[in-house]
Amino acid sequence: MTMWPAITDWDAVYDNAPAIPNGQAWPALWVEPAAAARAALSAAGRAFLGVRYGAAERERYDLFLPEGAPGGLAVFIHGGFWMALDESYWSHLAAGPLAHGFAVAIPTYTIAPEGRIPAMTRQIGAAITHAAAAAPGPIHLCGHSAGGHLATRMVCRDGPLPPEIAARVGRVVSISGLHDLRPMLRYWRNATLRLSPEDAAAESPALSQPVEGLRLTCWAGAMETSEFLRQNALLANIWRGLGAATECVEEPMRHHFNVVDGLAEADHPLTRALCG
Repeated sequence: MTMWPAITDWDAVYDNAPAIPNGQAWPALWVEPAAAARAALSAAGRAFLGVRYGAAERERYDLFLPEGAPGGLAVFIHGGFWMALDESYWSHLAAGPLAHGFAVAIPTYTIAPEGRIPAMTRQIGAAITHAAAAAPGPIHLCGHSAGGHLATRMVCRDGPLPPEIAARVGRVVSISGLHDLRPMLRYWRNATLRLSPEDAAAESPALSQPVEGLRLTCWAGAMETSEFLRQNALLANIWRGLGAATECVEEPMRHHFNVVDGLAEADHPLTRALCG
């Protein structure tokens, strides 16, 4: 028999940096490798930075192209609890998908408090739709933390993607994703997010139906907090029961921040989960 005690401190189970040795070093540790990757790809003529997909200041994405014609599009959606960071922190993570012949788009969106989560869902849908013209073939989606929520939100039956774009999405990887937003109502960050109970329910992939024919991987670091591990397993479990092919992975010796590092390596299992 397994018994889980009731959660009484939602801040403790959703705040990541205090749970990780030297956790405050992130996100600064991503800045240098991301800048180096952009510089190298720009010098090779394979980077298109700040591509506009809308009129708002943060409605933009960076696009990176592989050597040769792309065989598909991989989209990485950043996290930051819907209230921090932008596309510039993650450029080095394009290396794995690029090696597999994918073009890579890394969008950003209007974060809280100016932005609200339902609007972020619509923005990411618009970014993917715009970027889809950059490469024929399949579209594979990936997101980290809040970005994992937005990635899986794209493949809900009430998601924002036009049918012709949604039909191209067959593979989604949610890394440390948040899939049931109702606990956020008890979390200190909701003072900034301003989630209502109605929006928390409507924007939760775990409370929605997946599109047909989906392959979903939920990937987390084994060293994550109990709630991130629960949220990781939750969607794989629920969507398997609703007809999706799902996989749940807890990568050993990885925590909430370094769990994304595998995407920078062509042969890492995380990259293979995304690219096939």
